[in-house]
Amino acid sequence: MSAIEWKVAVGDTVTTALYEPGVGTGTELPLFVCAHGAGGSMIDRGMVATANAFRDRGIGVVRFNFLYKEKGSGRPDPMPLLMQTTAAVVARARDELSAERRVIGGRSMGGRAASMLAADGFDADGLLLLAYPLHPAGQPEKLRDAHLPKIRMPVLAFSGTRDALCTRVLMEQALQTVTAPWDMRWIEGADHSFHVLKSSGTTDAAVMDHIATTSASWLAQIGRIQPPSAHSLRIPE
Repeated sequence: MSAIEWKVAVGDTVTTALYEPGVGTGTELPLFVCAHGAGGSMIDRGMVATANAFRDRGIGVVRFNFLYKEKGSGRPDPMPLLMQTTAAVVARARDELSAERRVIGGRSMGGRAASMLAADGFDADGLLLLAYPLHPAGQPEKLRDAHLPKIRMPVLAFSGTRDALCTRVLMEQALQTVTAPWDMRWIEGADHSFHVLKSSGTTDAAVMDHIATTSASWLAQIGRIQPPSAHSLRIPE
């Protein structure tokens, strides 16, 4: 089955979404509705690499543009509109697809918007965060964590130890107030884009491979998730 493009109504405007099935699967599959980051789009290199890695592990992916990006603007929409857009795309996916598990999330700002929906009690099986932007770069005092304790669904989150938007000690402190089954995975040497230095002994592709593989295992365990844990992943060569 090839990729399918949807036009999704968001209020009185429309955005584009792209559904790509997992490799070797039918319609009854895990589905990841994945939102892009502030500076990206549904077709940026990071989003395409993410989608391909997840699809290779049998996970269907829906990626989409937030409205500002659909209009060609570089200024992100207000958070309520980001949340509304994500919810509209999820609703379309529910109408079009039959998924055994459906998770929301995405990269950076897109993941944050999904986490805000989760905190509001949005109906999904889990939340998958890729480089959650805990604070603006260089401004660790401006934490974006107030809503995290309201999340109840299982969460899998990946952040790099060199991420300028997610200081590890601050994230670990924030998670002390979270009661949801939150699995925090730290990618050694990775930055906010999951890029690693050549001196790390690994590659960006290997990092994404681990993220997708770990996510597939987590998806298979939803419903049997153990209490939150924190891990530091060192990616083998």
